[in-house]
Amino acid sequence: MRTDAVYPSDTVRTRAGLSLGSSSDTVYQMVADTLASRGIAGGRVVDVGCGGGALWRVLSGRFDQYAGLDAVRYPTLPPDVEFRQLDLDTTEWPVRDGDADVVTAVETIEHLENPWAFVRALARIAKPGGWVVVTTPNQLSALSLVTLIVKRRFSAFQDSAYPGHRTALLESDLVRILAAAGLEQIAVAYSCRGRLPLTAAHVPARLARRMPRACSDNLLVIGRKSRG
Repeated sequence: MRTDAVYPSDTVRTRAGLSLGSSSDTVYQMVADTLASRGIAGGRVVDVGCGGGALWRVLSGRFDQYAGLDAVRYPTLPPDVEFRQLDLDTTEWPVRDGDADVVTAVETIEHLENPWAFVRALARIAKPGGWVVVTTPNQLSALSLVTLIVKRRFSAFQDSAYPGHRTALLESDLVRILAAAGLEQIAVAYSCRGRLPLTAAHVPARLARRMPRACSDNLLVIGRKSRG
């Protein structure tokens, strides 16, 4: 199949810049609600792919410390936030093993080349008994499946999103990846907010709660590191 598409340069910094260092408030709240529903609070959060640090504004009332890791330092990241700049496509991060009670990667894994190695690195820096949280676009939403049929691409992985979005993962892939990294108590949650196919309108909240997989633009997978 011939394509005449022209793509921007593909570097880690380019991909990071395309993301603008932010996600949606709905995704941040999904992370907060998932942690709160399990009574997870206190201790240290390490936010991998932290962007402008917006997640900390949602979690700061429940946790004691926060550190951000990313390929670039975004101007919206508060100057007093502990930050380390690194290449997330590698796993040689200057973070000690067992550094965090909660490790988050919000809308980050889809930007990277090797999701399996990435999640292993997340698990490494979680404390025994700590939690790993990963969010990504939901490829099984009604919008994404219709887009796949019509355009032969998932909704969040069209040419306009490339090379920023490069690795599309199903929830079954993410569950396997977390399990392979040694995480337990793995569960999936949904944002319960998504766009109706072929329109600019969003799915009514009541319907989204009844059919979360079909009606959510984003999903979350959480797992716990063994205490052993």
